[in-house]
Amino acid sequence: MPTQKLGLIMHGVTGRMGMNQHLIRSIVAIRKQGGVTLSNGDKVMPDPILIGRNAEKIEALARAHGIERWGTDLDAALANPADTVFFDAGTTQMRPTLLAKAIRAGKHVYCEKPIATNLNEAVEIARLAQSSGIKHGAVQDKLFLPGLRKLDMLRRSGFFGKMLSVRLEFGYWVFEGDLQPIQRPSWNYRKEDGGGMILDMMCHWRYVLDNLFGEVQSVSCLGTTHIPTRWDENGQPYEATADDAAYATVQLKGHGGEPVIAQVNMSWATRVRRDDLVTFHVDGTHGSAVAGLTSCRAQSRVNTPRAVWNPDEKQTIPFFDQWQEVPDTQFYDNGFKIQWEHFIRHVVENAPYHWTLPEGAKGVQLVEAALESWKERRWIDVPALQIQ
Repeated sequence: MPTQKLGLIMHGVTGRMGMNQHLIRSIVAIRKQGGVTLSNGDKVMPDPILIGRNAEKIEALARAHGIERWGTDLDAALANPADTVFFDAGTTQMRPTLLAKAIRAGKHVYCEKPIATNLNEAVEIARLAQSSGIKHGAVQDKLFLPGLRKLDMLRRSGFFGKMLSVRLEFGYWVFEGDLQPIQRPSWNYRKEDGGGMILDMMCHWRYVLDNLFGEVQSVSCLGTTHIPTRWDENGQPYEATADDAAYATVQLKGHGGEPVIAQVNMSWATRVRRDDLVTFHVDGTHGSAVAGLTSCRAQSRVNTPRAVWNPDEKQTIPFFDQWQEVPDTQFYDNGFKIQWEHFIRHVVENAPYHWTLPEGAKGVQLVEAALESWKERRWIDVPALQIQ
């Protein structure tokens, strides 16, 4: 079968997400498997060039993973007609400028989320992409997690009946840096550097809520900075100016038109006592389910035990044991890699693709609505986003 190369400019892949999920577990993995298979059986082999500011660091990364091309000159890379796709996993603050430069150079663009730090820039870059006629996409990796794919299968089968509510719990304790080494970069906790829980995670929850549970209609949100002082990579204390936790209620228009209520708790200052770092608990008239990153457990209406509330006696019902595991009936590949394969097919053979920059702009829209709600201490409506 013929194999064609796809020139790919990868910017910002020395960071944690760019290196691990996009370079190593996606593009390098795709190259090792022999490329992406098209609908006609042909193969597409990504041919990346790694672009970064630190020549020594970017060269070492390229050599470690068998990539021949690397450099520090983004303009030169964009000028090469053989490289037709630009990917960005750098800082959110620079993303709209970099995407615009790539689009004007005629490149298809794919990027991490958020696609911008504010809605005006997000809409502007989405409009530029649409009017330029290039292919474009934004990362929406949570949709490809095994746990959420199982949850979506239950939804599509009608398992829940009338969906009533969703309870989303996300977070873990991020070390302050004085006693244990930090496990997230310090910029995450500085608002001036693009940090903050709401900006980081509300973009994810927007596409998860819209696609699995119902279209977002309105939000009430409270953000906070629980840990006001942290220590950076050099062991120096600094003021945390960004929110490290947020607590939101979101009203959804369910897939059947019925209202669905989502409660969303997210924190980098909580200790985990649940099935996973993130869990989605869905209740419906005919059944309930709880999904994590990889697993999903369900309890149907007819298998729901009778709960007895008696605060004077020790509870003896084994609630966790009364849920049935949704089995792995297929192989679940890395979610980032799956979306990369979708985007490559979209670019090369115009395969359908739904996770575009306008969808990414919706995430930024929910971010701004949540921040406005926190500031004004009220519900904020989230209207349909007009990109055209």
